Amino acid sequence: MAPEITAATPADLPAVLELIDASGLPRAGLDNHVATTLVARESSRIVGTAALELYGGSALLRSVAVAAAVRGQGLGQRLTTAALELASRHGVRTVYLLTETAGEFFPKLGFTMIERSAVDPAVQVSQEFTTACPASALVMAKQI
Repeated sequence: MAPEITAATPADLPAVLELIDASGLPRAGLDNHVATTLVARESSRIVGTAALELYGGSALLRSVAVAAAVRGQGLGQRLTTAALELASRHGVRTVYLLTETAGEFFPKLGFTMIERSAVDPAVQVSQEFTTACPASALVMAKQI
């Protein structure tokens, strides 16, 4: 049975952070965005996550991670699609992301590379942009 994607709860945060750490992703500031974090559960175990930071009409997609045991089954795509749907429900028009390792994954979902300077200034001041991800990270955007 495919993992169920649901909204995260504060009680899920330790498992989400463990998954993010195991995936080598930055955790800085994620605890401030639990209300817009999604989790994928297989039985009672969290096997995937994706989070949004909302900035008015823009959002930052971050912390898309899937447990090694269930990779390659489309769960990352399902989580990203669910996060984009969540962004749309919040009135977001543009979703941005930073990545060092998934430069080939996100274009399959409609993201295109952009210059860092083209990112909404509200998103540029996020912790992810200012301290958590290096300047060498790829920047991508998708209009929704």
